[in-house]
Amino acid sequence: MLQLDHITVIAPTLAEGVAHVRDCLDLDVPFGTRHGYMGTHNHRLQLGSNVYLEIVALDPDGMTPGRARWFGLDDQDKIRSDWDEGRRLRGWVAATASIDALVAVHGAIFGEKVLLPTVDPTFAFAIPVDGSLPLDGAAPSIIDHQGDPTPMAEIPDLGARLISMTMEHPDPASIEKLFRDLSVVRPPAIIPGPCIRYRAQVETPNGLKVLI
Repeated sequence: MLQLDHITVIAPTLAEGVAHVRDCLDLDVPFGTRHGYMGTHNHRLQLGSNVYLEIVALDPDGMTPGRARWFGLDDQDKIRSDWDEGRRLRGWVAATASIDALVAVHGAIFGEKVLLPTVDPTFAFAIPVDGSLPLDGAAPSIIDHQGDPTPMAEIPDLGARLISMTMEHPDPASIEKLFRDLSVVRPPAIIPGPCIRYRAQVETPNGLKVLI
């Protein structure tokens, strides 16, 4: 079983990501953390039901990890191209309690298990060898909290709540089958479209907004 953990705006820079979310949701998402082990950093916002929004970008002052970064962030040309096409809410992360079993069967999609942080492992993340998004973002990235879920108290709550998420895809039937095979809880609704594109409806203190 896979459970929605968080949704991701993958940005060329954090400043651009925060500005985009502000434009969409009329909320300023506070800084989250630096991923010293991955050379990335983020801003985070609670969305209710133990789900949150992450705005993630390459950290220009961060280290270069000994492997590909997550979320395709090594390929800055593609990040910029997707961004300029308006594909900014670019993916989502699903939690599992059995990442080893999942990778053993579906490693071609999700990649290999990486324990993070490297000094004192607290969670595991599946990352393709080249760091790309699974199925170009149609499939979720996979996290295993190893019995220690992200403490929601550490993530700011500005009153935003995720209502629904929709994904456009050229072959909805194949992705719907994959989600059934993976027993995904709360998957995005899938509709036909020329490319992978997400929309999230978010209730905010200023009304219902759409994040793209």
